[in-house]
Amino acid sequence: MRVFFQNINAKLVLIVILSFLLGWQVAHREVQIRWATYKPTVSVKNKIPPENIKVDFKLFWDTWDLLSRSYFDKKTIDPNKLFYGAISGMVAALGDPYTVFLPPEQQKFSQDELNGSFEGVGIQLGFNKDKRLVVIAPLSGTPAEKAGIKPEDEIVKIEDKDTTNMTLPEAVGLIRGAKGTQVTLTIFREGDSDTREISLMRDTIIVKSVEVSFKNTQSDKKVAVVKLSRFGERTQDEWNKAVNSLILANSKALVLDLRNNPGGFLEGAVFIASEFLEGEEVVLQENSDGERASFKVTRAGKLTEIPLVVLINKGSASASEIVAGALQDRRRGQLVGEKSFGKGTIQEAQNLSGGTGIHITVAKWLTPSGRWVNDTQGFEPDVKIEGDKDDVTKDPQLDKAMELLE
Repeated sequence: MRVFFQNINAKLVLIVILSFLLGWQVAHREVQIRWATYKPTVSVKNKIPPENIKVDFKLFWDTWDLLSRSYFDKKTIDPNKLFYGAISGMVAALGDPYTVFLPPEQQKFSQDELNGSFEGVGIQLGFNKDKRLVVIAPLSGTPAEKAGIKPEDEIVKIEDKDTTNMTLPEAVGLIRGAKGTQVTLTIFREGDSDTREISLMRDTIIVKSVEVSFKNTQSDKKVAVVKLSRFGERTQDEWNKAVNSLILANSKALVLDLRNNPGGFLEGAVFIASEFLEGEEVVLQENSDGERASFKVTRAGKLTEIPLVVLINKGSASASEIVAGALQDRRRGQLVGEKSFGKGTIQEAQNLSGGTGIHITVAKWLTPSGRWVNDTQGFEPDVKIEGDKDDVTKDPQLDKAMELLE
């Protein structure tokens, strides 16, 4: 489960389109065949759309046939691309950039990312309130971070392709590629008067979810600094090891660093928050009917008493905002840094046939007190501290956290 759940039934309209298209591929032996001679081989139950779907699919097949007969370059007519394109267009018509159909290659990209290993440049992508493609966060130690990519950088072009109306999977597919190859991004950064081009060399990206280090306050109090970079397949195991290490080190306080954490699995967010909270809600899910379901603490946490400060910034999104919002609502720890990204919707991920998949926005999530991060376009920190843009060796946000824990 991601900020995504697994138990969705495919929409009947999707079943109808799939059935018709598969029938067409069997019967459509030549690109010049006419609609009048086409006999789709579909099961009786799928010949007629459900009663609540008032759509004449003859228009769809007329268009498919017209393309097949009339388009001048027959070599470019790929039935699979038309097939996937039709489904992608249907999903995109909802106007939600986070509800997407994933053809096989893009589905593999999505799964590899959550597994923690892929080839690319190390950028987590999203959309701003104007639905423009932006960087949520560059991953630590990756080509993107080394090249100076920043959270909220708007990606105007990928190579020579304009990103206007581009879906998230399309953008990911263009940016990722074989190790050792290059990709050029045209970006616009707030405060700039013009765009800038940045060329990146792709590499193998190994994403470690959790890293722990130790610092001492001025009074020599040992503080564990736990950097949580994502909520993926490996996060829980890595987290447990980090917690054991800081307990063995006899840490007296903790800084939970959620900066540039773009999110991931919902169950991962609940798992992490449960380490610090005793009972009650972590997050609320609200569906289209306004009905709410509560996700409560799932285990006895080992760090329910340790003094805690949480670091957030513009790259803290989705699942990381769930954790930050819960800890802020429950007054478990202060948030320090900058306003978070502001993604408050939940997507279900489902595997479909042929190696394809779909992500569907099914609900919004709220903090235990009922706050929705989309309303405010991000959570405000309790203590606002800007990062040092001129000297990356300095970390005033972490310094403030250490001061608060003194």
